[in-house]
Amino acid sequence: MQSHVKLSVMQIFHRILAILGFAISIVFCHVARTDEKPMMKAVVAHEYGGPEVLKFENVPRPEPKENEALVRVIASGVNPADPLTLSGKYAREFGTHLPLIPGYDIAGIVEKTGVKVTKLKAGDAIYGYPTFGGGWAEYVTVSEGEVAAKPASLSFTEAAAVPMGALTAWQALVDVAQLHAGQTILIHGGSGGVGSFAVQIAKARGARVIATASTANQDFLKQLGADVPIDYTKTRFEEIAKDVDAVLDPVGKETLARSYGVVKKGGIVMSLVARPNRVELEKRGIRGAAISVHPDAEDLTEIAHLIDAGKIKPIVTQVLPLNKAIAAQQQAATHHTRGKVVLRIADDPKD
Repeated sequence: MQSHVKLSVMQIFHRILAILGFAISIVFCHVARTDEKPMMKAVVAHEYGGPEVLKFENVPRPEPKENEALVRVIASGVNPADPLTLSGKYAREFGTHLPLIPGYDIAGIVEKTGVKVTKLKAGDAIYGYPTFGGGWAEYVTVSEGEVAAKPASLSFTEAAAVPMGALTAWQALVDVAQLHAGQTILIHGGSGGVGSFAVQIAKARGARVIATASTANQDFLKQLGADVPIDYTKTRFEEIAKDVDAVLDPVGKETLARSYGVVKKGGIVMSLVARPNRVELEKRGIRGAAISVHPDAEDLTEIAHLIDAGKIKPIVTQVLPLNKAIAAQQQAATHHTRGKVVLRIADDPKD
């Protein structure tokens, strides 16, 4: 009897220890979980190189600083300039560092904001250009100067095709060239990511547009609004374009070298890929500018107004899931994409 009672006491003692141990383990698990950062899926480069260095991974979700907003990304655009960033060739100039999440065109929903953010609030549908990328992920942080309200007439996928290309064209034509009604502009690569926006912006400002593209894209140039489409595989553009007020060149090399001669005195040559030749400019009495794009919320707002007014529309030629980013990057690197390739990261929210 005595031994039976002792055994029962021992059993009770062990049970108490087991319960205490379980409770302690729950507490420790809870502490560990609260210390763990929320994770997200993203496309990451841990080294510079070609598209093959990109990896589809789980990484910690970024936290917005006091002057930033956290955005849940619905879609992100793919740009012809992305391979340059990925290569690391201009890392110092671009301010990029590893590990790198590409993605400089985004459309999404504001998830939360830092205490100093006044123009954005949770739930806002936005689009924009995060300066240092990060868009090829489920979440990205942005500043108020990098995004604006998404054009109401566009889906998130369509809106993600806009920011960088449209900003580049806008800042070249409106800010630098100050293009206005009655002027003529020659736009090389008129069917590309920047060129397709440049043609439409120039037309919206009342300019006459001469644009070059390959044979397959001649009808497309007309649809965009080009007054004089030129098939550069069959016709030298300088045989048709003469005394133009401005040239926009995303090609460089021989195309840029041949462009100086078609600009009237006092006109301007703008290149996205090279610095215009000072000797040629001075000899012909024309101006030159190397165009580099920057985020600008006010410009994005102006562009959104033109989109909602039906004056500009993005051209999305391919939509791929985030885990197909390598294929998307390879396509962008060809520089022969009509319009834009977009990565869809989440479904469009239901209204």
